[in-house]
Amino acid sequence: MAKSLRYSDAGVDVSVWNKAKVRIGELVSSTYNQSVVGKFGQFGGMFDISSLSGMKKPVLVSSTDSVGTKVMIAFETESYSSIGEDIVNHCINDILVLGAAPLFFLDYIGIHKLIPEVAEQIVSGLAAACRASGCVLIGGETAEMPDLYRKGEFDLVGCIVGVVDKDNIIDGSSIEPGDVLIGLRSNGLHTNGYSLARKIVKEVAGKNYKDIFEETGMTFGQELLRPHRAYSPVLSLMSKGLIKGCAHITGGGFQDNVDRILPPNCNADITTQAWKPDPIFRYLQKCGNVESEEMYHTFNMGIGMVMAVKEQDTDNVLKAPEIAGFEPVVIGTVVPGAGQVVLEF
Repeated sequence: MAKSLRYSDAGVDVSVWNKAKVRIGELVSSTYNQSVVGKFGQFGGMFDISSLSGMKKPVLVSSTDSVGTKVMIAFETESYSSIGEDIVNHCINDILVLGAAPLFFLDYIGIHKLIPEVAEQIVSGLAAACRASGCVLIGGETAEMPDLYRKGEFDLVGCIVGVVDKDNIIDGSSIEPGDVLIGLRSNGLHTNGYSLARKIVKEVAGKNYKDIFEETGMTFGQELLRPHRAYSPVLSLMSKGLIKGCAHITGGGFQDNVDRILPPNCNADITTQAWKPDPIFRYLQKCGNVESEEMYHTFNMGIGMVMAVKEQDTDNVLKAPEIAGFEPVVIGTVVPGAGQVVLEF
């Protein structure tokens, strides 16, 4: 008689998820606020939008993204909590630039085989980042797919929904020649450029992620897994009318992100000598023999967000206590042009 097959024979063990669900539920519930309706474990997450009644014309703003190949460093080093922070903070910044405050976040983990300890570390990072920015981790999905992912591998994707009053949307349309560009420091590579970074570190330099990066005293793994920053305090400056446009420096670097907020009659003239990139960027450029133009088109080079402000507001923004921890610095100006980003080396 043929063996009676079970789901676990195909590599998927539902009982493992059931054991992990209790602890994960506690982490998720720790992000809940009064707007959450229901409890953890329902088929859908419910959010009461009546709290938005104070807005004249509330506009929902959404975004989705992944951590990219940074996850490969996470599972090679068996260090998982920071990538949870990465995806939440990346998504928060993507809607922040439009003036939106986060409401709730959903995650998706596709994994070879569910290991409760790994899932808990990832969700722990997700929850910590959500709590820090007042965002609810309202739901998610963990899909065990041994035929799609190799042993130890997984992918991490997130989706965020936020809100902004329509009259307060920040879209860069008021930017004009004479405005000043202010940069906020990043925390290393954030979540972009990792395919090139991994190639340089492992293949070109022949390094192991456990090797020490001498300039910082951290291992290469620790250096490359530094979590993506959330620039949520910028919302305070936006509410004061100090920010005319805002760009999150992600994939495509300065050229493909700052140009998204420029009116067609303006150029962004950025002086790269205005700040000093982190040692890891200098290391990658030297070891990989990467041209400067390519570096600034691939990595954030130490600046995670760029804000356009009126010249007369420059000092107020630079001295604002809300963003002091991001070490704001003037990196350029807006000049007449054709909607392009010009880098000066």
